[in-house]
Amino acid sequence: MPWIQLRLQANEETAEKYSDWLMACGAQAVTFIDAKDTPIYEPLPGDEVVYWHNTVVMGLYDASCDMDKAIAYLQRIHPDGKQLQYKLEQLEDKDWEREWMDNFHPMKFGQRLWICPSWRDVPEPDAVNVMLDPGLAFGTGTHPTTALCLTWLDGLDLRDKTVVDFGCGSGILSLAALKLGAKQVIGIDIDPQALQASEANAMRNGVADRLKLYLPENQPKLQADVVVANILAGPLRELAPVIIDYLKPGGLLALSGILEEQGNELLNVYGQWCDMQPITVQEEWVRLNGKRNN
Repeated sequence: MPWIQLRLQANEETAEKYSDWLMACGAQAVTFIDAKDTPIYEPLPGDEVVYWHNTVVMGLYDASCDMDKAIAYLQRIHPDGKQLQYKLEQLEDKDWEREWMDNFHPMKFGQRLWICPSWRDVPEPDAVNVMLDPGLAFGTGTHPTTALCLTWLDGLDLRDKTVVDFGCGSGILSLAALKLGAKQVIGIDIDPQALQASEANAMRNGVADRLKLYLPENQPKLQADVVVANILAGPLRELAPVIIDYLKPGGLLALSGILEEQGNELLNVYGQWCDMQPITVQEEWVRLNGKRNN
């Protein structure tokens, strides 16, 4: 069935109100997207939802809907209807599930690591293959921050090593570390759905017996050989002492989720405890890695 998509330009103060307006004039679904690729850290349970400063609010309408009437309604209730910024788009009738699946292909990171969706053939059966489908939690390998961490893990000898994946999301870095030979991985995340996704993905890959998952309030006391944290610059700065406490002397650290202009600040923060290497850049994102001082 064909659809019509109506986009409204909003900000953090108007996004939720615009969503209500779209539903009131017949939208079947409403989606919020970031117009400027500005990362926002996921709120803690109970915290207020924060929207982007430049937010696009998208309403999906049946093609038979009278959009002239819908737009007239929006202009009438908007405080300054003439300034309402909108865009109408006709969406062609497609098999959307197939369209979505076709967008995901096996991806190679480093010399031996592949991330493969379950509906695709494995390109190199003898390589290190992680089977991972896009799901409820962040992390499929398509984002530069994840790619930077996967490539780094592929370059390590993880045999008999303990790894902490701080902010594990879908578990993609945990699974990669385990498939690359790690003895055990500790995954930590504030989102219970992320832990569920990590557990399900670990079972699918046959490594669930070596993956332990925790919410922050239950996280164990330990020091690992390797710590990887792919979150965002703000939490990496605020939680630096917590993250470093997981890393034993001589252990290896990788941090990502950091924009290029934020790299030097965090390099200085973690340089208090680690011998940090030069920043690695992919697109506008960076990875920091180093070795904890003795």
